[in-house]
Amino acid sequence: MKVYTGRGDEGMTDLRDMTRVSKTGHRIEAYGTVDELNALLGTVRPTGYDDVDEVLELVQNHLHIVQADLANPDPDEDDPQIRDEHVDDLEDWIDTADEELDPLTSFILPGGSESGAKLHHARAVSRRAERRVVALAGEESVNESVVAYLNRLSDALFVYARLVNARDGVPEESPTY
Repeated sequence: MKVYTGRGDEGMTDLRDMTRVSKTGHRIEAYGTVDELNALLGTVRPTGYDDVDEVLELVQNHLHIVQADLANPDPDEDDPQIRDEHVDDLEDWIDTADEELDPLTSFILPGGSESGAKLHHARAVSRRAERRVVALAGEESVNESVVAYLNRLSDALFVYARLVNARDGVPEESPTY
């Protein structure tokens, strides 16, 4: 498989069903933002914590499923799709990580250790990806589990940023108003 085809040189690309669409369309923007999130998560690993890295690797694989799901406007049952089980996985991982943390009593400033700060950045990109998918869903049919997954993923990335920072001994800072 060649990396280049030239088919996109005029601002068009193919969806999974080979429909040609503009690269500026909401569907392309949505899965492109998910791609950006996935690449950003790649800069986080290794965090220095095997359990966190294992979850992030699974999340990166899930994000490939999200992209495939979004690139396919009319999926068949055997096509890659995010399912409720993927959302359940995120919730389980959040609950497990949260057990190790002090209760959150106020907003916190994003930052901390290198990995913690990158996870906070990834959380913000996850929120943007969710907004892009919600915008797409306002125009076209979208798998509802994708929206739920991205919503829960931003929560997970927040918790994992807190966890990595706590393990690294970096105190949380609250904003001053």
